[in-house]
Amino acid sequence: MEIPSLTKLEERVYRAAEAALVRQHYVSAIDVLCGMGLLASSAVDSWRKGRIDFLESEIQGSPNKISSSIAIFQRWAQEKGLKPSETEYVRPARSGTVPLQFFLSGDPRIEKMFRTHYVSPALSERKQQKLLQKLEKVPQPIVFLNLRDAQCSECGAQVAQGSMLLMEADQPLCLYCARLAGLEFLSAGDTALTRRATKYSKRAAVVVRFNRARKRYERQGILVEETALEKAEQECVQDADERAAARARAAVQRIEQDRKLVAQMIKLIAELFRGCPATEVAAIAEHTAVRGSGRVGRSEAGRNLDEKALTLAVGAAVRHNHSQYDALLASGVDRADARQQIAGKVEEMLAKWRK
Repeated sequence: MEIPSLTKLEERVYRAAEAALVRQHYVSAIDVLCGMGLLASSAVDSWRKGRIDFLESEIQGSPNKISSSIAIFQRWAQEKGLKPSETEYVRPARSGTVPLQFFLSGDPRIEKMFRTHYVSPALSERKQQKLLQKLEKVPQPIVFLNLRDAQCSECGAQVAQGSMLLMEADQPLCLYCARLAGLEFLSAGDTALTRRATKYSKRAAVVVRFNRARKRYERQGILVEETALEKAEQECVQDADERAAARARAAVQRIEQDRKLVAQMIKLIAELFRGCPATEVAAIAEHTAVRGSGRVGRSEAGRNLDEKALTLAVGAAVRHNHSQYDALLASGVDRADARQQIAGKVEEMLAKWRK
């Protein structure tokens, strides 16, 4: 029996859906559209924060292409035996929570289609419940450390530079109008204290500040009720020794996990590049597997010993150690131009090592 070939659209939908399912053990229509490049994740973030009224306006492509993609995705999810679960999409507001709407029409059928997540049946019942609780959790309000003077859009009060304000539908609000006045600021750094204070506080918000150098918002801490913070501090004092011992055990486990990962990488790199000297194979594995480095070896693909990821790691080593790449960068050559200039050298060395 001849198996019909997939259309280009089906291939794109399947690839996006598979990637999302592997990454997070569930997949939704939003995940697929983002994976296909029809919807920017930044637009989803803005919509969830109330800056965009309807997600529909941010989806690229014709209505026929969008509906076809969703139909293909639903058929794929059914064939995979994924478990559908409807999740409410809401955003925090001063009055509580506000439901988010996907399309201007508000068609219940379409809204339900986009609210539905498809969960991997491979997860245990307990993990499925935990995942669903995470999906249904209302995000905490975001409070910004103001980089310039502003004015509250509701009461007109001045919000000085360095003070805190909340943005609701792109309008600045002072903490009093945002109903966050009287909360205590707890700076980031103590995970246990932050987790417990958040748990006990009926009102809480995340505090962020924009880093101009890195061009991104970075978490500075949280706002919580004073009584919640005091209770969390008392608990942290009581079990400080126990948590210290747990951290020590975890550190030993991480060292052993990293040792095993490096050993596995050495074995696979040596198989892929038989001409690469053993000392260099070991150096590449140890370098790319450094925890917290952000290198390809610490990515999910790298930790799973993906052949493409390890090839990228070897290519990076050749670029830095066997070409003029670093010298070109030091002389002021653009990074993209420098990579293009030495691309032939890198491929030549990789081909040599493969033999």
